[in-house]
Amino acid sequence: MSKNDGPIKTEFSKMLEIDYPIIAGPMFLVSNEDLVSAVSNNGAIGGAPSLNWRTTELFKAAVQKIKTQTKKPFVVNLIVNKVNPRVDADLDICIEEKVPMVITSLGNPKTIIEKVHSYGGKVFCDVTDMKYAQKVQDLGCDGVIAVCSGAGGHAGPISPLVLVPYLKTKIKVPVVLAGGIATGRQILAGLVLGADAVQIGTRFIATKEAGVSAEYKKAIIDANPEDIVLTKRISGTPAAVIKTQYIEKTGLELGFVEKLLLKNSTTKKYMKLFRAVVGQKALEKAAQTTTWKNVWSAGQGVGLIDEVLPASTVVKNLIHEYWEAKNGI
Repeated sequence: MSKNDGPIKTEFSKMLEIDYPIIAGPMFLVSNEDLVSAVSNNGAIGGAPSLNWRTTELFKAAVQKIKTQTKKPFVVNLIVNKVNPRVDADLDICIEEKVPMVITSLGNPKTIIEKVHSYGGKVFCDVTDMKYAQKVQDLGCDGVIAVCSGAGGHAGPISPLVLVPYLKTKIKVPVVLAGGIATGRQILAGLVLGADAVQIGTRFIATKEAGVSAEYKKAIIDANPEDIVLTKRISGTPAAVIKTQYIEKTGLELGFVEKLLLKNSTTKKYMKLFRAVVGQKALEKAAQTTTWKNVWSAGQGVGLIDEVLPASTVVKNLIHEYWEAKNGI
């Protein structure tokens, strides 16, 4: 490693005792044991959702495998709301295995924060606006993930140029920028905006280790930012995916009846659960096999990705690009 590829010290990297303030975003069906450990072993921090494994027992086995493959910190993402019936059981595994860092999505993270803190772990919470960021800060989280426009999956509506500096006016815990980042130059830009770290997802789909089909990885390489659209037909809320023939055919909005049922206080909960299950199955099928019904989650960073690489090389390239930009090379 040259002096120009050295560690990047921020409050986040110091907190987690890692070389680089980069999270490989926990991605549904994409992140697996090999991807997580490869990223962590190369100085950043790898992450995966607990729901990538079909049962809590399989999730426990995956965490144990990651711990045999890396001695560095890693991340588990927990969906906190009622759509996830496994949250309590999966949290118990995080406690038992002392998972170093947990990222929460949706719902109230109060219990997660308390229990993860009990063994010395860190909790960061996905946020898309100031109100929720202040709420989770008051609950005692260690930091927030600012999910901005341009992100894959459930992207927030606010530009990263605005959300990060806006949050920094009132949020005192570390802020992690997520949304459209695929290069080291963008990492530098994020830190200049005030972020303490960045979360990168889509760039790590196009890696050797990512647990998805070759066709999905090729779709990432072939896609442009203009090909990323927001659809409500996966979970009921806007999610960023690659525009395929199937997405064009099904449309981006929910049907009239489903919209009606989501507005009704009696049926709202059941419709959310139904939409989440249907969307999850569509994503599962598309991630592993190629049919005309392709639903491929991705962010606008696809336009900056042109090859499938080992995760270790991706991290090294990001750092080299960062220092080149930092030093004005």
